[in-house]
Amino acid sequence: MMATVNVIGARRLNLHWICSVLATNRCMGTSSSQDMSPPEIIQPQGQHTASLIFLHGLGDTGKGWSDTLGSLRLKNIKIICPTAPIKPVTLNAGMQMPSWFDIRGLSPDSPEDEEGIKQATAKLQALIAEEEKLGIPTERIAIGGFSQGGAVALYTAYTTNKRLGALLAFSTWMPLHKRFTSQGVKYNVEMPVLQCHGTEDPVVPLRWGQMTSQLVSSFFTKHTFKTYPMMHSSHPQELEDAKSFLTETVLKQ
Repeated sequence: MMATVNVIGARRLNLHWICSVLATNRCMGTSSSQDMSPPEIIQPQGQHTASLIFLHGLGDTGKGWSDTLGSLRLKNIKIICPTAPIKPVTLNAGMQMPSWFDIRGLSPDSPEDEEGIKQATAKLQALIAEEEKLGIPTERIAIGGFSQGGAVALYTAYTTNKRLGALLAFSTWMPLHKRFTSQGVKYNVEMPVLQCHGTEDPVVPLRWGQMTSQLVSSFFTKHTFKTYPMMHSSHPQELEDAKSFLTETVLKQ
């Protein structure tokens, strides 16, 4: 990750903290299964002309975000909210929970789960391919996520050799950011990006969001960074801004 979390320092996090904060108070029980369950899907109210694939945060499931995003009533956009496989999380003493990849520490020098990040990226790419098979062009497919899910979406957007329509990045950070700094980015450089962050976030501090914004905007001109008076959660205005953003991007392609 890109900075230290002053609120919790270097101490280990227990299951209650992980589930209540990183998952925004929506936690699922543990399971022995490593496979992804079928995603939550909100069908469009009108003709299906675009898709949004949105990944939840650590310890959450697709259900919570499908309900939230479904309330936006995006007429022609199909919403797909997958649930991460159950995995042990090093930061939480190996406890198992829905997780896109392992989190091993909270300092700038903490090792990152590169293999897990790439595996999660492959899962997201497979969901994109499924929408393509249904006849939705990739430039009309938006991807996004909250916290850990947003990190996967960011990494996927900038390592996928397909033109994607838009990116929503909520309360998140750029994983493996040193690679992008040293190697630059080849893909989706003209893709619109809406990055949102809470000014009072104790889990993924605003500074992480600002650092990610600086990095992303260094190679993308269609990047917008907005802040809201919230902690590690969502905000009504943020959701309204996301609705307008999707309307002006994937629905206009």
